[in-house]
Amino acid sequence: MIRRTKIVATLGPASSSAEVIDRLIEAGLDVVRLNFSHGTAEGHLRTAELVRERARAHGRAIGVLADLQGPKIRIGKFAEGKIQLREGDPFILDIHCELGDQTRVGVTYPQLVKDVERGATLLLNDGMIVLWVDKVQGNEIHTRVVQGGELSNNKGINRAGGGLTAPALTDKDRQDIITAAQLEADYLAVSFPRSGADMDEARRLFREAGGHGALVAKIERAEAVEAIEDILKASEAVMVARGDLGVEIGDAAVPPVQKRIIAMAHRYHRITITATQMMESMIHQPIPTRAEVSDVANAVLDGTDAVMLSAETASGQYPVEAVAAMARTCLEVERQMPCDVDEPFFDRTLERVDETIAAAAILATQRAPIAAIAAFTESGSTALWLSRADSRVPIYALTPQVYTRRKVTLYRGVHPVNFPQSRHDDPLQVMRSAEDELRRRGVVRDGDLILITIGEPIGAPGGTNTLKLVRVGAASQI
Repeated sequence: MIRRTKIVATLGPASSSAEVIDRLIEAGLDVVRLNFSHGTAEGHLRTAELVRERARAHGRAIGVLADLQGPKIRIGKFAEGKIQLREGDPFILDIHCELGDQTRVGVTYPQLVKDVERGATLLLNDGMIVLWVDKVQGNEIHTRVVQGGELSNNKGINRAGGGLTAPALTDKDRQDIITAAQLEADYLAVSFPRSGADMDEARRLFREAGGHGALVAKIERAEAVEAIEDILKASEAVMVARGDLGVEIGDAAVPPVQKRIIAMAHRYHRITITATQMMESMIHQPIPTRAEVSDVANAVLDGTDAVMLSAETASGQYPVEAVAAMARTCLEVERQMPCDVDEPFFDRTLERVDETIAAAAILATQRAPIAAIAAFTESGSTALWLSRADSRVPIYALTPQVYTRRKVTLYRGVHPVNFPQSRHDDPLQVMRSAEDELRRRGVVRDGDLILITIGEPIGAPGGTNTLKLVRVGAASQI
């Protein structure tokens, strides 16, 4: 059985060498995440090239996801580096404070004084510190500590329930979008979008910079949950980024919201990534906790396309073991979960020919013992439609386009295959070659049934218009 759920791993100091990248690929890596909150443009360019070099050495396609930092609102620095807050202490967030002390600290976002009022709750350091706003006076926000603890430099600030008006794209993000285009990112992740308009703006900037990748909306604001339909329509993928999201909407609300977002993304034929703290104990431990395994398993059961590792692979002590643990968890769940084909096609009228062909192929997998689907594709659209249904039949995206091979690395159940072809190729010979390729990979053997989706004339993007059912070894049936 071939694993269907994809694995995204963040690269960082623990995982940026050629040796470790090789081991990550062998352990099951599908897509690397470059976190633009850290590092330099030059460093990200070098890392992306190294990843692709090692992928070629392994005969694999590995996608690259560039993740923008976004408007992370933070406190400033303390004169002593950190303080200890106790319940009931008064504490001031002061826009003009340069070095904080026990009574106050600076804020990186001056607009915060206009975004809060008496009675608002501010959450610092991922919700570890809770402040109740007593009053706003000039450039100062006077608060009372509800939940105390240690507070150190540059910790993040969220407002419970959302309501902060910081724009999704900062000046740094705009420059980083240019870098993402230069390194030919296959996916661009936009942090803290509040609407589809935020995604439209990021897409415009990315295209103007020469970027051709797909856009991922990171759902981490309360406002984004409310606007999820608008955001989905403006994106190719969404990431359920449960860290900041959990702080804003409350930890108990995250699991049902995760399920709702994944289900809605399926209806819109969008890719989903489930992220944050999935195997966080593996930053320091060689095996995950049973709760972490269950968390990954539930995301797979929800139908997520991909699960993501952050600090586990970027700075943890066991990056390769974390990928391997995630891979075996996904595979075991997929092996045992019941086959329940989604209905992304069958409950509505289909307007696209390639989508109709994909629907017919999925229906065929439920009526015949199909061993594999060979999808000839230029843009990856047919592979996307096929991946939306949980048919359990492996899908091989055969394409000459390197960008398409890297893009489908995030599609659930889809495996990219480098398959050179031209518009002048004989369709029958092309299909025989596809059969030979799957046989060579050990995917099928004589007597197996395979489905082939192809467009005639060959090589025209969006031109899939033919579905053939073929028995391997019986060439006369092609």
